[in-house]
Amino acid sequence: MGQKMMRCCGYPISIFFIVVNEFCERFSYYGMRAVLVLYFRYFLLWDDDLATSIYHAFVALCYLTPILGAIIADSWLGKFKTIIYLSIVYAIGQVTMAVSTIHDITDANRDGTPDNFTFHTALSMLGLVLIALGTGGIKPCVAAFGGDQFQEHQSRQLNTFFSVFYLCINAGSLLSTLITPVLRAQECGIHTQQQCYPLAFGVPAALMVVSLVVFISGSGMYIKTDPEGNIMWSVCKCIGFAIKNRFRHRSSRYPKREHWMDWADEKYDKLLIAQIKMVLKVLFLYIPLPMFWTLFDQKGSRWTLQATTMTGDFVSFILQPDQMQTVNPILILTLVPIMDRLIFPLIQKCGLNFSPLKRMTVGMLFAAMAFVSAALVQIEIDKTLPNFPSSSESQLKVVNIYNRTLNVTISPNEHLLIDSFEVQHTFRHTFSPRTTFFSFLKMGCEYHFMLTLNPCLLESWCLTAVLLVSLLRRDFVLRHGEQWCEFSRKFGFGASYTFLIPSTVFSTDCASIIEVEDMKPNSVHMALQIPQYFLITTGEVMFSVTGLQFSYSQAPKNMKSVLQAGWLCTNAVGNIIVLIVAELGKLPKQWAEYVLFASLLVAVSIVFSIMAYFYTYIDPAEIEAQIRKEQGLESEEKEKETLEMEEIDESQKNDQEVKQTKI
Repeated sequence: MGQKMMRCCGYPISIFFIVVNEFCERFSYYGMRAVLVLYFRYFLLWDDDLATSIYHAFVALCYLTPILGAIIADSWLGKFKTIIYLSIVYAIGQVTMAVSTIHDITDANRDGTPDNFTFHTALSMLGLVLIALGTGGIKPCVAAFGGDQFQEHQSRQLNTFFSVFYLCINAGSLLSTLITPVLRAQECGIHTQQQCYPLAFGVPAALMVVSLVVFISGSGMYIKTDPEGNIMWSVCKCIGFAIKNRFRHRSSRYPKREHWMDWADEKYDKLLIAQIKMVLKVLFLYIPLPMFWTLFDQKGSRWTLQATTMTGDFVSFILQPDQMQTVNPILILTLVPIMDRLIFPLIQKCGLNFSPLKRMTVGMLFAAMAFVSAALVQIEIDKTLPNFPSSSESQLKVVNIYNRTLNVTISPNEHLLIDSFEVQHTFRHTFSPRTTFFSFLKMGCEYHFMLTLNPCLLESWCLTAVLLVSLLRRDFVLRHGEQWCEFSRKFGFGASYTFLIPSTVFSTDCASIIEVEDMKPNSVHMALQIPQYFLITTGEVMFSVTGLQFSYSQAPKNMKSVLQAGWLCTNAVGNIIVLIVAELGKLPKQWAEYVLFASLLVAVSIVFSIMAYFYTYIDPAEIEAQIRKEQGLESEEKEKETLEMEEIDESQKNDQEVKQTKI
């Protein structure tokens, strides 16, 4: 017991292990998630829709598993063991994910591309399922376990703990979203150098292992409480009994009851039934909420993919596409105090009734405006993109590095006349589903062109090379025996170039190299995404923080875990909606999908505002006191004293829970 009471500056020493554990875990989760959609897109070579769908399926699972974690902790293992066991699952998932990104494992021909994508896909999917079980399972346990370390008289220290805990969440999110994209942009590999996804996923995996080790290290100092039972199970049984009993007495000869939950009073306590009624009233308002999360969580998918078609050159530094997500936590830390200390009090002083439900409605409209802004940016991007072949076309580029004009015959009626050292002859033709071959001879090199339904594959016995360059400037050295020369080139984001190297290259010190720009670099700047991030973050502050405050004020304190479960389910359903739209919608233009989502959210916000208009605010403590009084459980004087204590405790707990919004 002496170990458990160890203090440092008035705080239990055990909480320092919990705080470090939370920072490492959040770094691990957000760092992995920051680069996940680009891993799908550029390592597994999935298209945008499939990458988006799997990303949101993973996020949805992460929001569903906390309910399982809470039930396991409260009904079976307790918080400590649940955190330990599921953190092990979590760490194994992160390591599995990191291993799946090593292209050299299946790259037998050492061309830099995995030969067995099925292996990498299966391994990564296994890793993501384990991560979702781990991160979701411990989500409801860590903060509550930290709160268990304090005694009743330490309310001030408890508040400080939750403030530091919230800071660690945001610090882990911010730092990992900045660092892992930089690691991804590096080049690494055993046989061939490719974008370093193993490092980008390996560092979060290492941090998760550190998180687990740190948490176990403090084991002897923790106050560990036994499982006390989960209220969600009691609520579900009570609701199930009410529905079953109502169905049994559906005949008209049975008198109607004021509320359908009243059919449970034959078996369950009236106080529990009244508490469930209050919860159901709030959960009914949750029905339209998933649409907000449908838009909000696309920061990590559609908006990141949008950033890949933009330039991140800020002169003094280069911003990677997946680093744009850091704008959200930075704005969160900035806007929350501004809203709480300045905007909301100012609105109140103006005499406007800006109730919590009105704030949530405005938050939805801000999110819709964010997607209108994203659509406008996408329209500008589309103006700069090249015309790609359709699903029934192929695009062919023929390069003539001979010193005379060549006549290339593609078919009896189709010819290309290509001048010396010319590249910019592009031919587009609609082909039948079968593959088409043709060839021609030049300088003893035979070129075979194989045309399929999409861009052609060129195989040559002459010297060719294809490089993916991650740096804006790259130096090249050409060698042939004793001869060599060096040249440097600055590349643009998203650009494609062909360099023609003549036989006179060494005598001209590389000056005779001919450069052809096949695809222009991205010209729309990532800074144009800042307005949409500002709008979506403003919406998050007004919607998410206010939503939890409202929910907790309108339900009994012993039902907050039920409300938290319902809130997380709205997140999960929102991500499932993205998955459905991405797979079934198939809109031809991305900006049209953004407008569709914005329109849907505006429609939902109108429905929500109507529901909010008819909602009547209640005082749960007052209702509970009235029922207790009717049951004769407590005297009026004792009830009043209890109410006063609950109000003080409620005020403190609400402050703590709001600080945990991003847990």
